Amino acid sequence: MGQQGVDFNRVAFTTLGCKVNQYESEALKSLFHQNGYQVVDFAEQADVYVINTCTVTHLGNRKSRQMIRRAVNSNPDAVVAVTGCYAQTAPGEVLAIPGVDLVIGTSDRRRIVELVEEARKSQEPINAVRNIMEAGEFEEISVLESEHRTRAFIKIQEGCNNYCSYCIIPFARGPLRSRKPERVIEEAERLCTAGFQEIVLTGICIGTYGRDLGQVISLAGLVRKLIEIPGLTRLRLGSVEPTDITPDLVEVVADSPQVCKHLHIPLQSGSDVTLQAMNRRYNTMEYAKLVGYLRYMIPDLAVTTDVIVGFPGEEEEHFLHTLEFVEEMEFAALHVFKYSTRKGTASAELPDNVPPELKESRSRQLIKLGKDNAREFARNFIGQTMDVLVEQRVDDAALGDYPDAGAANSGESLYEGLTGNYLRVIFKAREQDRGCLVKVALEGFQQDALRGCIIDQ
Repeated sequence: MGQQGVDFNRVAFTTLGCKVNQYESEALKSLFHQNGYQVVDFAEQADVYVINTCTVTHLGNRKSRQMIRRAVNSNPDAVVAVTGCYAQTAPGEVLAIPGVDLVIGTSDRRRIVELVEEARKSQEPINAVRNIMEAGEFEEISVLESEHRTRAFIKIQEGCNNYCSYCIIPFARGPLRSRKPERVIEEAERLCTAGFQEIVLTGICIGTYGRDLGQVISLAGLVRKLIEIPGLTRLRLGSVEPTDITPDLVEVVADSPQVCKHLHIPLQSGSDVTLQAMNRRYNTMEYAKLVGYLRYMIPDLAVTTDVIVGFPGEEEEHFLHTLEFVEEMEFAALHVFKYSTRKGTASAELPDNVPPELKESRSRQLIKLGKDNAREFARNFIGQTMDVLVEQRVDDAALGDYPDAGAANSGESLYEGLTGNYLRVIFKAREQDRGCLVKVALEGFQQDALRGCIIDQ
């Protein structure tokens, strides 16, 4: 257990997994800061370590355990608090790790500072995980400080009711709970006032937003309210399931200049046999029809996606169907995941009959195809001028023969950023440009990114 003392005020975080976890860690940092704690880097010695865990894959579990042990070894006298999806689904495994003082899952995290103080005095580890399936409403924890970030995230909902056969998330996050629209708008107004040029709506299954609020509002309705906020320059949507994309949502994305022309629409497989086994509620024909409609309604739209390889029963012909379908769809970006059995899910009962080396081979093939498609999509925009959010500096040495790399003028360095339709661009900018939207002429292609030049300052 941690020791008492007046210097007990340094807290360090590490976060594994998705954008929702990252948002929640920022919100928890705000809670600690409000209670007089100093947030320090995880590599530094701290009095409290918070590990926000992931359980989407076996790798997520393993990395979570590694980070827990690293925290314990960094300062055996510190309070080690473990939260997130792995903590929620396997609190016993987490508590079995020597040195863990507090386990809190994916609810009741408003109490984390109080529970840390309690754990500091306790002689036994505290298990604060409760049944997430009984969670009835969205838990309000807002991000109050967003230092060193160029875009802001707003979590608008929690939980998922889909129960895809491979997915542990409904058991880790519980049922759908939507955040009240007035609270979302309030946070967005505060972030716009703070100067953020881009806001990203995030959650576990954002396309279902509002369905538990008595038909008061939908995701499209929320977007319509947000784009009326003065100073909101750019609004980006997180991942939206294909079955949740409504004509109203398409209309607001198409018609609103503030809404990024980018939709991440998970596919998971290009085989109808596999999709059915996954309990996905569409087939490839329906998915292709949706993407065709979206591209017709929203010119220059970037469609990005996720694909899982090696699902139980995935034969070579099923994988080839996926390969062909992904090539046909010409995604702007492709995220590939190797299937990982999750205890408690429906697919865990199926024999995992795809050997690891075959999963790896299929993954490599899809990743290569995804990169090829991404380059082709990006090349369509060479010669255009687009708004880019200036995000972070790029290591000049890593760019090799980038024109004039390292020959900075007037305090300029190489930076990278994203266009509204998810194109990565590298260009020269100044530190004061960071976090701003600038117009960039797209001149060519350089190492998986577009090369450009700011045309106004």
